[in-house]
Amino acid sequence: MSKPEYFIGLMSGTSMDGVDAVLVDFSTDHPILVASHTEAIPAHLLSGLQRLCQPATDEINRLGRLDRSVGKLFAQAVNHLLAKTTVTADEVIAIGSHGQTVRHMPNLEMGFTLQIGDPNTIAIETNIDVIADFRRKDIALGGQGAPLVPAFHQQVFARQGHSRVILNIGGIANVTYLPGNSEQVLGFDTGPGNNLIDAFIQQNLNLPFDEDGTWADSGTSNPDLLKQLLSHSYFSLAYPKSTGRELFNQAWLEQQIADYSHLDQEDIQSTLLDLTCHSIANDINKLAPTGELFVCGGGALNKALMQRLAILVPHYKVATTSALGVDAKWVEGIAFAWLAMRYHHDLPANLPAVTGASRAAVLGGRFKAR
Repeated sequence: MSKPEYFIGLMSGTSMDGVDAVLVDFSTDHPILVASHTEAIPAHLLSGLQRLCQPATDEINRLGRLDRSVGKLFAQAVNHLLAKTTVTADEVIAIGSHGQTVRHMPNLEMGFTLQIGDPNTIAIETNIDVIADFRRKDIALGGQGAPLVPAFHQQVFARQGHSRVILNIGGIANVTYLPGNSEQVLGFDTGPGNNLIDAFIQQNLNLPFDEDGTWADSGTSNPDLLKQLLSHSYFSLAYPKSTGRELFNQAWLEQQIADYSHLDQEDIQSTLLDLTCHSIANDINKLAPTGELFVCGGGALNKALMQRLAILVPHYKVATTSALGVDAKWVEGIAFAWLAMRYHHDLPANLPAVTGASRAAVLGGRFKAR
């Protein structure tokens, strides 16, 4: 048997619903998930991060403090993950840390993206080298810096002769199109995933998310509101494109529903779920008329979302990535372990056709523990 090649992936997405940590072995052709752990984000830290996502005063001091605090939280996630296993810190080659995105503005004249969670702090607190800052090299090359997971999807899920779409539904949803032939792999953010439905239920029912989409399913979507939401200019943009809280946030949502205060809250929730499903389905149907659709991320666990989506892509066979042997909940975490592995082996990790970068490149930087 070959010696295990352990890497850890750390991911906290736009939904900020916890830090996912995974231990992955890359010694064989297919990544092996050895252990997984989700570290809750403490309430004070969560509110600090949410505040930082809105422009305000004293930002640099708050950014600096949160950068260290998030680093400590990420390190805690790693230490709790390893405590579940017999694997020691010495056996792990490196941690791939996505960080917490606090701004993603790739389309400015001088585009940028900013993730916090100080990798030096993670390295010191875990005693493991950290590979981080994966997005900014791609931006420097004229790309969007996102989405980065399509390269991983290509390696793990592409199969000759199979037209496949891998759909990741986190706070924001993104698709990877794997044509199954010599054509180029494509990928981009479709728009909102769970972020608006989560925000709306948090605000109104004080629940973190709408389990199985039950609340949305108790309402009736409003076609006029749905049409208005879908008229957002992002949906008609050509790819490469990526988005985040900067476009689809609570302030935008409040503006959109201002004229619909007569609707029941569950009707608005249902319409927001339809916004997610329709924006995704419109893009998938444009990519290819038929194929296989495999879903991962938190949205894969939302029963109502999966049912509504399947109706909107009638010529697709719909399943989760678990059907391909990769647990739908942990795909993104595994992808960041994979990005660390690519860096370690000096291999490129971006797909220029996806991000718009001028060339493929090795992504990230290494922060040593010693």
